[in-house]
Amino acid sequence: MKLYLAGALLASSILSAQTEPPTKPPTEPAPLTQPVPAAAAPDASAKPVQPPPLSPLDLQREAARMQAQSVGAHLIPWTPISQPAAQPNVDCDPLANEVIAPLIDSAAKREQVDPKLIRAVIEQESGLKPCAVSVKGAQGLMQLMPGTAAQLSVGDAFEPAQNIDAGARYLKQLLDKYKGNVAQALAAYNAGPGEVDKAGGIPNIVETKTYVDAILRKVSADPPKPADK
Repeated sequence: MKLYLAGALLASSILSAQTEPPTKPPTEPAPLTQPVPAAAAPDASAKPVQPPPLSPLDLQREAARMQAQSVGAHLIPWTPISQPAAQPNVDCDPLANEVIAPLIDSAAKREQVDPKLIRAVIEQESGLKPCAVSVKGAQGLMQLMPGTAAQLSVGDAFEPAQNIDAGARYLKQLLDKYKGNVAQALAAYNAGPGEVDKAGGIPNIVETKTYVDAILRKVSADPPKPADK
């Protein structure tokens, strides 16, 4: 009997082992991100990149910024000044007499100003060079300042006919203002009417005195005619 029971238990164990599915070992979940490769070791032979040296002006700005920051002040950001517009070539050739003479004569006749005076002003101002530009920004043959050129409706101060026409008109206005006094009109052309009015005559400015004397000498052989009133 005992032998029968032992056999039955052995048979039942074998049957259970055949019917139960085999258990699988647990699997590890896949990583959510790819492993980050280790950074390459720096090249010991490579030289560190040095920033460019600061200019003296940049050093001053940085010192001012740090000083302002130490006291809690706020500095307005620095804005670089725009570069001036390119100036025309000042080395151009003087206009030939056959080109400039008709322009002077036409303007002189229209404004009733002596042509010798206009030519003398042009020679003194620009040496007959239509591209001349002064350090103060005066332009062309008769060295018109941009503001004066705009008031006289000059479209291109470097175009000889426009420049001479406007310069003659301005010279005529000054001759009328100073009642035909050529020296005072020339002084106002050079230094501005405000300086002449303040001085009550030719101002005590070396440049202006030299300018007036040089032009009067150019026309001394045949003094300029007074402006028509």
